[in-house]
Amino acid sequence: QVQVVESGGGLVQAGGSLRLSCTVSGLTFDNYGMGWFRQVPGKEREGVSCIGWSGSITYYADSVKGRFTISRDNAKTTLYLQMNSLKPEDTAMYYCAVDFRGIWDYWGQGTQVTVSS
Repeated sequence: QVQVVESGGGLVQAGGSLRLSCTVSGLTFDNYGMGWFRQVPGKEREGVSCIGWSGSITYYADSVKGRFTISRDNAKTTLYLQMNSLKPEDTAMYYCAVDFRGIWDYWGQGTQVTVSS
């Protein structure tokens, strides 16, 4: 059974930083790309960043480019999202997911990030 657990969210002032973690079990972690997404109530889910299985290929949404850094530790089966220079508009529930054969699957419960102005 695949389990995905996000952590690291919280309340931070604008300009601050947070590091999100996503630990995955139940599959061969380094076989799969991973991604971070976020969603605000009443809005569509937004792709934030993704990373290939080895960590050598990354993608960022324009809204976070230069501020967020995605990384992974395959030995720890953990995905990270370092978020710097946070803005109030980054406030959302953040989720990670597995790129399972081209489909984003195996979602966690999410971790809430709230940025105060």
